[in-house]
Parts: sequence; C-alpha cells; structure tokens
Amino acid sequence: MPGAGSSGQNVTPAEWAALWRRVIVGAGKSWIAFGHGTCVIVMRPRPGDLAEQARALLAEWGPVHVGSPAGDFGVIKLESKPGWVVTGHHPDVLTYVAPDEVGASASDLVVGICGRSKRDQDARALDVVHVEDQRAERPEPT
Repeated sequence: MPGAGSSGQNVTPAEWAALWRRVIVGAGKSWIAFGHGTCVIVMRPRPGDLAEQARALLAEWGPVHVGSPAGDFGVIKLESKPGWVVTGHHPDVLTYVAPDEVGASASDLVVGICGRSKRDQDARALDVVHVEDQRAERPEPT
C-alpha cells in the first residue's frame, strides 16, 4: 500500500486508487488522485474533464502559504488502514501520509507538516494519476 517515501513517487496509480477507494466515505463521489498523495473530491462535477476541474481546484487551494489559512491543517488518524489524512482550508482536498513517511508514533504536527508539504507539491506539479468518475452520465470520450 502507499507509503514509499515522502514524495509518493514509488506508489503506482493503482495503489493510490485502491487507497482512496478505502478512505473516501460515501458512495457516488467523483475524485482525482495526484502523484504525491493528494486527492480532490469533486462534489459538484460539471460536464467535461474531471481531471481539469480537480487541477483548477488544487491549483487555487493547494499551494501552501505559511501564516495564512493555506498553511493550516488538520490530521485524521485512519481507522481502516495505517496512516493519516491531512486536511486543509478546502474540505474537498485531502492528502494521505503513510507511517513510513513520518514514523508510526509521529505527532499530529509532524504528520500535518508532511501532508501539507505533499499537498503543496501536488498543487505545483498537478500530476493526475487516477480519475474516479462517479457521475451518473459520463461524457463521451474525445
């Protein structure tokens, strides 16, 4: 399962998809996974490319600005698997942190800073690794 280093670069798209399928609560949500472990849930998807919608949201809400709400974070210890989800100032942007990235007994501060850093990396790279499209009517491929 994901957790191969702080960047997530050794995690395959299939591993990210499997992780987020277990972590996201509630059926029918469309979401997009990014290369460093961030997931954007698109609660009100518009017609068109979900990946582009998620990139736009992450480009706006993902970069870290310390000392502002963009630098704040919350930490949720996962019950369903080892690790944590780090939240930020947008409720639909989540970042996974594995125990091997910070140590199994890491404090919320250490976990949060790691997750916030990964979110910032994803917001700058905008590298989509998986799209989970749960819209009732999916657009025709182009």
